[in-house]
Amino acid sequence: MSGTVADRKRLLRVTAGNLRNNHLYINGHYDFFPANCIGASKKSANANGKLLLIQLAGLKTTIETDIGTDARTGRPRRIFRGRKWVREFFEYHAIKTGDVLALERLGSHRYRLYPFDIKTQRNHEWREFAGRPLPGRGPTILDLFAGCGGTALGFKRAGFRTVLAVEWDAGACETLRANITDRVAQCAVEEIDSFPRADVVIGGPPCQGFSNLGEKVPCDPRRQLWRHFLRAVEDADPRAFLMENVPPLLSSQEYVEIRRAAERLGFVVDGWILNAADFGTAQTRKRAFVVGLKGAKPTPPRPTHVDPKKRDLTSGNLLDWLTVADAIGDLPREPTGDNWHIGRNPTAISRERYTYVEIPGGNRWDLPQRLMPECWKKKIKGGTDLFGRLWWDRPSVTIRTEFYKPEKGRYLHPDEHRPITHREAARLQGFDDDFCFCGSRISVGRQIGNAVPPPLAEVLARHLSTLLKKKPK
Repeated sequence: MSGTVADRKRLLRVTAGNLRNNHLYINGHYDFFPANCIGASKKSANANGKLLLIQLAGLKTTIETDIGTDARTGRPRRIFRGRKWVREFFEYHAIKTGDVLALERLGSHRYRLYPFDIKTQRNHEWREFAGRPLPGRGPTILDLFAGCGGTALGFKRAGFRTVLAVEWDAGACETLRANITDRVAQCAVEEIDSFPRADVVIGGPPCQGFSNLGEKVPCDPRRQLWRHFLRAVEDADPRAFLMENVPPLLSSQEYVEIRRAAERLGFVVDGWILNAADFGTAQTRKRAFVVGLKGAKPTPPRPTHVDPKKRDLTSGNLLDWLTVADAIGDLPREPTGDNWHIGRNPTAISRERYTYVEIPGGNRWDLPQRLMPECWKKKIKGGTDLFGRLWWDRPSVTIRTEFYKPEKGRYLHPDEHRPITHREAARLQGFDDDFCFCGSRISVGRQIGNAVPPPLAEVLARHLSTLLKKKPK
């Protein structure tokens, strides 16, 4: 676990018992609270311990509480129990069973409670699609954790039709409807009780629980969402499934469990790490793919492109990797504001910093000491991509959700004094200019950064289509 994030935030999933009894389970999170708040804090003048102060988001209220101990065992109670403030918080935010709350540490004894993922922010009338015939001909996909549809777009290009796309983010759902299909369920996969049949189930369960860069929050419920993916696989009864995630998944205990569960459903399972640059994307993005196939062992697709520096006799027929110049070289150097070719509004100090980063390929070490943040001065090892420039003649680094913030990585334009725009990031991900993104700047940035590059998805889709045409052994 990441000690920094684990010390800052915990996620709590609300149960039916929580709603019935007006309490919150905190067992498994005792290390998140000061020891002198457990059974020692009282609101009397002679109290030895300190109370917890918890700000309730939306209510503009700060409550005082402690963690009681069981009179019989002396152990900390596993809940914030029977409190009026819990009921008021639940009612104000219309909290339902399965919603996730976040408890964030603000100080040694100060916390904030706020909704992290709640159903009332979503529309999940997905049943209307159950009885509606799917138009067209060709194999079908069920798309889970669909995002803005990067994977679905690749499958669409390969001739697949979407029977249902499931995604909880409102902006991403609008993007799906604008580009892929109107058969979109805006909800969490946990909310769907029965999934439709499909030839292939695809999707990328949230990677925050596995990512080296994500918030590895203890007891993060997102680490278990693969179970709902396989529940959908069981309902849909496909010939194949494709699960995408970050490379650390393949070395996790969850991957062992995923394989076992999928094998019980009759699938032969394998996992690979693929580099998007090897499959026609101008980006060196490495992702893990877990593929299950009935009747035969799945094989990885063959690369279509190769790093020209590593070309040999076995890769002589492959194309060179696409570069940043290939992807964005024809776009106006100054952001036009059209079609998400939008610039950031940087501070004066950020604009000055941009001018010091060398062309080509400079980074934060080019900054004079007076412009370098204190945290960068102390971090003398690593971080060569921070505040870095892309190179025209290479693929880009991995495009993440905050690519418009160069302090997050190598996201400065190759020779302009600015970060890359949303449209430039979308092109580096392999989206065509006619792909219509919907939502706010932050939402669209998140959609672009989280997407599977469509060119990679298309290669995988065509490869799976070939495997599906083979007769099961």
